[in-house]
Formats: sequence, structure tokens, C-alpha cells
Amino acid sequence: MLTIGVDLAAEAQRTAAAGIEWTDGSARLTSLAVGIDDVQIVALAQGADVVAIDCAFGWPAEFVAFVSAHERGEMSPRSLSGSDWRRRLAYRHTDRAVREVTGRWPLSVSTDRLGMTAMHCAELLAAFEAAGERIDRSGAGRLVEVYPAAALRLWGVQTAGYKTQPDARMRAAESLLGLAPWLDVDDGQRDLLGRSDDALDALAAALNARAHALGHTLPVPDELRPAAQTEGWIALPTAPLDSLTSRSSSSASISATHSS
Repeated sequence: MLTIGVDLAAEAQRTAAAGIEWTDGSARLTSLAVGIDDVQIVALAQGADVVAIDCAFGWPAEFVAFVSAHERGEMSPRSLSGSDWRRRLAYRHTDRAVREVTGRWPLSVSTDRLGMTAMHCAELLAAFEAAGERIDRSGAGRLVEVYPAAALRLWGVQTAGYKTQPDARMRAAESLLGLAPWLDVDDGQRDLLGRSDDALDALAAALNARAHALGHTLPVPDELRPAAQTEGWIALPTAPLDSLTSRSSSSASISATHSS
């Protein structure tokens, strides 16, 4: 099995991708690169079983309705008001599910700095469609939305400060590799993981892709599937890292850490 992880940024310079080849009981990091464009991502994904992308696949449906109504000089129907209503517009159903599991809110695709990257994601998904891919934003197809920082925390990786502090980033990389001794990583890749949080997130996404392929991610509730097909759905891991080396769809669950 081949899984691909993409840490998407607004521009190609900060976009990273990782590929992992899986065999029984072990895995090998076959590719790791930072500074990769959409054409290269689509090409890299050829032959992959699952492609996990770190970015929102869509916007909250109620936010889309609000913006459309506002353009017409109207107010979309609503049952809430004030800050409760604004928070409803800011987060997707999957964001609320992530909050319930992890105790943390993901970045809002409507109101936070994720917006430019989400526009890039829309372009990337269109590029996959142009190449013949069937896109299901709920993760039912080959492409799935992931949240590497949350996945790393759920797996017990030391993530404090890894996005901004070089020493913390090195600790996070060593923590992840220490928890996955079955993953073959060469010296150059190990060095890049310690230097680049984008590379580390791409690796986490590729690992998350394997979890999704094995059925070890948070499923979409039946009543939320229509919303997930337009808004996207974050495939949070539900089993430990060690479960990824087995083809079994059953494994021990992992406990969420509820911290702010």
C-alpha cells in the first residue's frame, strides 16, 4: 500500500508532501519534499491508495448561505443570534466533532488565516478532478481531509511549540519516529523532519492516510453525511500508531487529550 500526505499551504513554497510504502509489519518513507506545486502533487499521487490533505475541503454550509444572501442584500434564515450565530457560521460540523474529541477548535476556514490555503485546496481538488479523480469531500473516495497537529497529539507525540521553535520541532520529530520504530527513514529525511514543520505535518498526514485506509479514523455519522460531502470531514485517528502496521480493521482505541 502507498499513502501520500500533503501539508498544503497558500503557496507552493511552504507546501510539503510525503509518501509511505507499507508492508506487513513495517513501512518506508519513500518520498519527502517541501516546495511542491499542484501538478507535482497530482503526479505523486498516481498509484497511491489514499491521499490525505491537510486543509479544509469546504466551507460551513451556513456560512456559504450567509455570504450568498448578503451579496443579494438579504439575511439568510437563522435560529441563533449574536456570538452564538457567528460561531455557527465560523465552524463546520466536522470542526465541532474535532472539538468534542480533542478539546480544541481547529482553525476556522471562514474567519481565520486558513482561508487562503482553503482557496488553494479548492484549486488542488479541481486539478485532481481534471485528472479523472472522483472527489467525495467526506473522505469516501481516495482523497481525505486530515488535521496533522491533532493526529500527532492523539498519538502521544510531543508537539508543544513545534510550529515555531526549532528545538521543539526537533523534539517532535524524534518523538514521532521513536513511537514508530517500524518506519524506515533515511538520514536526509530525518534531518528535514527536524527542520521543517511542513515536512513533519506531511509525514503525519501520510500516516493518517494509512489509518483512514484501515478504518481507524472518526467515521462520518449518517445524519451528517450530506453536510460532510459539501463541507468536508476531518479523519481523526482513533487508534494508536502501532495499529498502522497491521491490516486488521480492529484495534485498541486512543484516548483524546482535552486541553486548551
